[in-house]
Amino acid sequence: MATGLVPDDLWDRVAPLLPARPPRRARYPGRLPADDRAALRGIVYVLCKGVSWRDVPAEQVGCSGVTSWRRSRDWTAAGIWPRRHEVLLAELRAAGLLDMDDAAVDGSHVRALKGGAHTGPSPVGRARPGSRHHLIVDRHGIPPAISLTGVNRHDVTQLMPLLDAIPRTRGVRGRPRHRPARLFADRGYDYDCYRRPLRARGITPKTARKGTAHGPGLGQTRWLVEPTFVWLHEFKRLRIRYEICANLHLGQLQLACSIICLRRLRTSF
Repeated sequence: MATGLVPDDLWDRVAPLLPARPPRRARYPGRLPADDRAALRGIVYVLCKGVSWRDVPAEQVGCSGVTSWRRSRDWTAAGIWPRRHEVLLAELRAAGLLDMDDAAVDGSHVRALKGGAHTGPSPVGRARPGSRHHLIVDRHGIPPAISLTGVNRHDVTQLMPLLDAIPRTRGVRGRPRHRPARLFADRGYDYDCYRRPLRARGITPKTARKGTAHGPGLGQTRWLVEPTFVWLHEFKRLRIRYEICANLHLGQLQLACSIICLRRLRTSF
C-alpha cells in the first residue's frame, strides 16, 4: 500500500539533493543505515495519512517512523525541500506550465495543538494556539512560495516577505523570473503603504477596496488560491499543526507544494 508513495519521478528529483553520508568506520561500523527512499516513503506517509511518527507501519514503509522523523529533521536542516521545489518550478516554466504574469495571495489558519514557535492566540478560535499559512500562487494555482507565522499575525504583514521568498525560477532563456506582473488579493491587503512598494518592484496591485461593493471581477483570478489551499489540506498532516518545531512544519508545507508541482508536471502522481 505504501510502496507507491514515492514513485520514480519523485525519487529521481530528491536523490541528487540528499546530503552525503559520512564514511563508515572500517572497524566496528555498526548497523547499516536505513534506506533513504524508505525514509522518504515514511515522511510522505505521515504527510498524507496524518498519523503520528510512531504509528508508521515499518513493514509497509521499509523503516520505522522514528527513523523517518530523524531524516526529516536532518533534511529540513540541510534545506532539501526548498531546493527541490525550485527545481520543479524550473521544470514547470520550461514546459510552459508556470504563468507568473498573474498571481494571487491569501492566508489560512490551522490549530497548533502543541504550541511552539510561530504560533499565537487565534482571534476566531477562543484564543487557542494556532498558525497561519501564507501562500502565493500563479495563474494555474501553482505555489511558488509559502510561509508560516502565528495565527495572530495579519496577512498583509507577510506580503513583502512572501514575495521575497519566491525563488529566481529558471527554465527558459533570459533572466530568471522571480516576481509577478500583477498581484491579486482580497480586502485584507487593502493598504496604500503596501501598494507603493509593490509598484516600486514593477508589480501592479489588484486589491479589492474596502467599503466598495462586491463584484469588481477580481475574484475571477483571486479565487485560484483557494483550490491550492484545498490541495494542501488534502495532506492530513497539514490540517492541524502537530509539530512543535516550526521548521519541521514548514518543511512539510514545502514538501506538499513540491508534490503539487509534480502532480501538475506529471499527472501520473
